[in-house]
Amino acid sequence: MIRFGHGLVLGKFYPPHAGHHHLVRTAEARCARLTVLVCASAVESISLTDRVAWMREAHPDAEVVGAVDDIPVDLHDPAIWDAHMAIFRAAVADPVDAVFTSEEYGAELARRFGAENICVDVDRTEFPVSGTAVRKDPVGSWEFLGPAVRAALTRRVVVLGAESTGTTTLSMDLAAHYRRRGGIWADTGWVAEYGRRYSEEKLAAARAVDPAATWAAVSFSSEEFPVIARTQDALEDSAARHGAPVLICDTDSFASGIWHERYLGGRNAEVERIAARTRRDLYLLTDDAGVPFEDDGLRDGEHLRPWMTRRFREELARTGKRFRIMRGDRAARLATAVAAVDELLAEGWQFADPLPEIVRAATEPV
Repeated sequence: MIRFGHGLVLGKFYPPHAGHHHLVRTAEARCARLTVLVCASAVESISLTDRVAWMREAHPDAEVVGAVDDIPVDLHDPAIWDAHMAIFRAAVADPVDAVFTSEEYGAELARRFGAENICVDVDRTEFPVSGTAVRKDPVGSWEFLGPAVRAALTRRVVVLGAESTGTTTLSMDLAAHYRRRGGIWADTGWVAEYGRRYSEEKLAAARAVDPAATWAAVSFSSEEFPVIARTQDALEDSAARHGAPVLICDTDSFASGIWHERYLGGRNAEVERIAARTRRDLYLLTDDAGVPFEDDGLRDGEHLRPWMTRRFREELARTGKRFRIMRGDRAARLATAVAAVDELLAEGWQFADPLPEIVRAATEPV
């Protein structure tokens, strides 16, 4: 039932969660037009740009705008209210008929906009979550986070290494380990190596011409590696949007740069740019020492494995990435990997505190 022409939802969305989305959906259902105003302070550790993008993705029918608001919060100081309202009105210039909030300041905000105050789930019974709770414990609030926020917060763990050093085995074992923990961890994702699928397709194309063709008949051009890197990143980003707080990847676009060296010599600047766009939290490098070489029809570089291991280690160190070297048998590698990932997860997620609200005693003058 539409009752209002122009509605407004205002908040920090630091970060957005299910309660915020319920508020916006409720407002959309009652307004012919809805503006969502995202207000961020410069001290906060999630950018205004990201928050606006996340809200636009979740609510494409609303007009989502952003504003930087570094004014202190004091709900009892009219001068501070005036300063906030100047920012709000600069971002939302059109008249507002209804303000939808789940906060105690909703009545005063609506009054100052000359609008009706609509309270939605003030007691958080529909969705028992808050921005403060998410920042304090993202894992405990994971079920209330949308795909875009999950993708941003997911801890990304990449297993990489030379040919036939157990990267796929370790990455699959690691993902299975976290799924067995149950609960939110049951959705732990695993991202396959796109380069292998790409290689299989190239070999199949060669055999379509010559059924006797082997891997030796396959060659790569430099232009193919950015394609592989972009696709690998796309698969990773898609998996991060829908899984658990940790994602296990069998290689990534950073590794594509080393594979370019292996096949063509030298680096590929476009692959470097692609790899730099995505944050990874931990790399697990599989050592080649003591690992038998298995030729599965797509491998011919047994003699290059020590060189590749060294190049991975050098580039990980040069670029300041967090990494561990995986040695020993399958069980030992998994144990080492789990310890490294658990250490990463135990560090938690670090969010800067928002600007504090000034709380006055009941008898304190303004």
